[in-house]
Amino acid sequence: MSYSVKECFLTIQGEGVQSGSRAVFLRFAGCNLWSGREADRGTAECRFCDTDFVGTDGEGGGKFGSAGELAAHVESRWGEGTEQRLVVITGGEPMLQLDAALVDALHARRFRVAVETNGTLAAVAGLDWICVSPKAGTQVVQRQGDELKLVWPQEGIDPSELEHWSFDHFIVQPMDCAAREQALEAAIKLAMDRPRWRLSLQAHKIVGLP
Repeated sequence: MSYSVKECFLTIQGEGVQSGSRAVFLRFAGCNLWSGREADRGTAECRFCDTDFVGTDGEGGGKFGSAGELAAHVESRWGEGTEQRLVVITGGEPMLQLDAALVDALHARRFRVAVETNGTLAAVAGLDWICVSPKAGTQVVQRQGDELKLVWPQEGIDPSELEHWSFDHFIVQPMDCAAREQALEAAIKLAMDRPRWRLSLQAHKIVGLP
């Protein structure tokens, strides 16, 4: 299988439970909920995405012909040392491309493999960390994992219903939108009203990291 990668770079994880961890971000091109074109945003199933996942022209992006080739590329971004290696695979929607061969190739290079997915496609086996971020109006099939990250507010999602899903951590994150202050207030209120939810901010944006 070949892989289309928008970007691949070393940074600090800025969101969720693993926030603050050194990580290689591997962003696949493509998504099943939005084309990535602004002209299509109004009719997309996910309308608030803040990420460019179109094409392969980002930092460290490109086409990779095999799992071994892509895993070696990820390793080159990490640099020296094999302790605490972490790769966060995201998109777009990573489950359109992520397969067992790539997971195995990354494990062979001593990476813990984390994924951030919209949950509409089942997660591949063997992942070390699954973060699902549900989008209102979509059919989420991946209802178990390590972390459920709810971007808030979203009309059409009831947080109390999500609490019945099988996750170890429930995270609420303010939507990055024009009404940022109101979104932050809404996220804080959710965390205060329902203690199972923890507030998470996009720390990488606050400190100026990609």
